[in-house]
Amino acid sequence: MKYNEQQLTAVKELLYKIADDQLIIGHRNSEWTGLGPILEEDIAFSSIAQDKLGQSLHIYELLHSLGEKDPDTIAFTRGAKDFKCCQFVEHPIGEYDFSLMRNFLFSHSELIRFEMLSNSSLEELAKLARKYKGEIKYHVMHSDTWVKQLGKANDESRARMQSALNESFNLALGIFEESEFAGDLNEMKVFEGEKVLQNNWLEQITQVLERGSLEIPAQTKWVPAYRGRKGYHTEYLQPLLDEMGEVFTVDPKAEW
Repeated sequence: MKYNEQQLTAVKELLYKIADDQLIIGHRNSEWTGLGPILEEDIAFSSIAQDKLGQSLHIYELLHSLGEKDPDTIAFTRGAKDFKCCQFVEHPIGEYDFSLMRNFLFSHSELIRFEMLSNSSLEELAKLARKYKGEIKYHVMHSDTWVKQLGKANDESRARMQSALNESFNLALGIFEESEFAGDLNEMKVFEGEKVLQNNWLEQITQVLERGSLEIPAQTKWVPAYRGRKGYHTEYLQPLLDEMGEVFTVDPKAEW
């Protein structure tokens, strides 16, 4: 399918924000390698991180086919202001309750996003989305299990998970920052839009949280952490990018 200049810009922005989210949360999740509270969780987060990095690579390859630079250059040479990721994925891993809740909230949004994209008119993206859904379902199953078990285990675990949810929720709403090209993407049948995604996400996570005796914050307290999609990021992103790019800076031919 051929796009005019504005349409191509719209598609590229969508792809960048998807891939940048995956790349950054993948690196954050990888920080649990060797540190997980139990061996199974050490392995689980390492596996999820590996999946996210692989998914981001494929999206960057799609961007490369649309005229952008090669995946390694895209991933490891841009500064924070050029990234389109939401601020949620940038935050340090914190305590394990925060990382579990972030994985829960993000994975549900990503699964719904790729279910929507599996019917995209951009066939290359639709093929990747259909492939990713299988991987992400396991990420959702992992997070759902822990959210439900820890939410109902005892007073302390429930309090910690509720606190992590309260801390994470407004950051998670930043995932759904609408693009200025939303109308173009919808008209081209590439992507229905962030509002549709957010509504489906709210319905889905509420059902799971209720089974874990947890509640999303009252709507009066919703203050979405927007502007990440516009290149405005937390103080945590640039140091992470510097660390991520060390090997590529030393050896640009290194493979990841």
